[in-house]
Amino acid sequence: MRHVRSIWNGAISFGLVSIPIKLVNATESHSISFRQIHTEDGGRIRYRKFCELEDREVTSQEIGKGYEDADGSIIPITDEDLSHLPIPTAKTIEIVAFVPGDRIDPLQMDAAYYLAASGAPAAKPYTLLREALKRSNKVAIAKFALRGRERLGMLRVVGDAIAMHGLLWPDEVRAPEGVAPDTSVTVRDKELDLADALMDTLGEVDLEDLHDEYREALEEVIAAKAAGETPPELPEPERGGKVLDLMAALENSVRAARESRGEPAEEAEIKSLPQRKSSRAAPKETGGKKSTAKKTAAKKTASSARKSTSTKKTAAKSTTAKSTAKKPAEKKTAAAKKTASRKRSA
Repeated sequence: MRHVRSIWNGAISFGLVSIPIKLVNATESHSISFRQIHTEDGGRIRYRKFCELEDREVTSQEIGKGYEDADGSIIPITDEDLSHLPIPTAKTIEIVAFVPGDRIDPLQMDAAYYLAASGAPAAKPYTLLREALKRSNKVAIAKFALRGRERLGMLRVVGDAIAMHGLLWPDEVRAPEGVAPDTSVTVRDKELDLADALMDTLGEVDLEDLHDEYREALEEVIAAKAAGETPPELPEPERGGKVLDLMAALENSVRAARESRGEPAEEAEIKSLPQRKSSRAAPKETGGKKSTAKKTAAKKTASSARKSTSTKKTAAKSTTAKSTAKKPAEKKTAAAKKTASRKRSA
């Protein structure tokens, strides 16, 4: 591997087998860092270390460690005190167990390191441990000391190397109390089917295709300002309306995901997925009624039909009434004409 500065030198203790190794960082940050400046003149803001008793600036060589007791008093702790701590992992990664990888809670995962074999004599035992881990399909749990404290680690194989993930101690992981909703919510099978359809439509992704768009945009802004140009402005994101209907939101999400993949819009029709063979019980509906888009549409259609029929009947009655009202009037007119004719004849 290319030369990478090691941050720790020691050995892996594998029973009676000792493997000299170097610990190197397995990850690196590409985030853009900023300096604090005085906004009026652009001058750098720097922090200076002062001794509060002497009220003067001190150098790094004059600075040590101290533990603040409950009463506020400081107990000095020297590097020599730390070097004499009675722990066997001061310079050793001590493997204590081998367990299946799924036994490790991802919440415990911390920083990642590569373990590089230190020198030719370490090649054989290093390869032995690597192949043993491969064949067992397990990970090694180890204890080691780094930066003044004992830590927990997990060793696994990555390519032809052994990697170690720092692990938080179990009592450092908080329980998820008070995080989940405390209200009673019923999720219907139809909603789960739409969520499954959305997951299937989105599909999988190659993590290599993902990149930090925020960092790229920030680099463009920095480059523009360095060149004396106006920084590019990003378009304002569309603000969606308040989502009131979960089913409509899921259906629209599936449709949009399919259209983004080049599928015709008409194929975005949501179809019922085949029933799963699962132990999931059918949820109870409030009031024992099911509310679906189809039933709602059917009710609206029936209501419209009833209104239309009612309107026609009302119109027919009105027409009949008018017709009936006209007939007596016509009879009276005819009688009046006959009477007038007789009078003229006389």
